[in-house]
Amino acid sequence: MQLEQTFPASDPIPWIHDLPAAERYLEDFAAGQRYVTASVVVGVDDIKEFAACFDPQPFHLDEAAAARSLFGGLVASGWHTASLAMRLLVESDLRIAGGLVGVGGEIEWRQPTRPGDELHVESEVLDVTPSRSKPSGIVSMRAVTLNQRGEPVQAAVMKLRVPRRPA
Repeated sequence: MQLEQTFPASDPIPWIHDLPAAERYLEDFAAGQRYVTASVVVGVDDIKEFAACFDPQPFHLDEAAAARSLFGGLVASGWHTASLAMRLLVESDLRIAGGLVGVGGEIEWRQPTRPGDELHVESEVLDVTPSRSKPSGIVSMRAVTLNQRGEPVQAAVMKLRVPRRPA
């Protein structure tokens, strides 16, 4: 997998970084706000290519080996699912000034992502904590990645550093 080949020309997710979008600052966030991303379909080749580069386990690379595994079939690496969720969040309406900069969090994989799954992310702001000493703060968010049946495949709580609006 070469990034030059996936950004943007052959990317299955529409490339939207060139579109004008309002950046959000700490003051723009409040507990309870919700965001929903676009979706992406996960293909067999995508699963195998990611796994070959980053998580070369048999149940991510080979259908026969995967059929004998506890998964009973080919599945995406959890890190592949996490990477897809990150991409969807980056390209969503969330648009944090300076980017999505994580400073901690927790992640869990509720069930495997399988070939043909169509994933999207639904997120909610849990808390906004301004820093007393920095021109920023922490926005805590829950992000749940769902498949086409509305089943959660991944859930994460993220702490993001978000700058205050410039004076």
